[in-house]
Amino acid sequence: MPYYQLANGKTIVLSIEQYLEMSDDDIQYMISIDFGEVLINPFVNSAITKNSKEKHYDFDYSPDDDDVNEDEFLDDTLDISDDE
Repeated sequence: MPYYQLANGKTIVLSIEQYLEMSDDDIQYMISIDFGEVLINPFVNSAITKNSKEKHYDFDYSPDDDDVNEDEFLDDTLDISDDE
């Protein structure tokens, strides 16, 4: 269900049909009685939290171009640090 943010910053959950049936007076009434909730996370149920991609490594890829620095290519795929 979609969220609707009132002018006082509070958020309510409404279906599209409920929103279309509301008048301006209904919205003003909800604001006057301080109706709704304050959302801590503005991205609740958003595509940002649901659409996560894995990082893909293609280990079979080999650069054919002589201008490509092979160390830069391997930095992303291998841990070449001397932290022991």
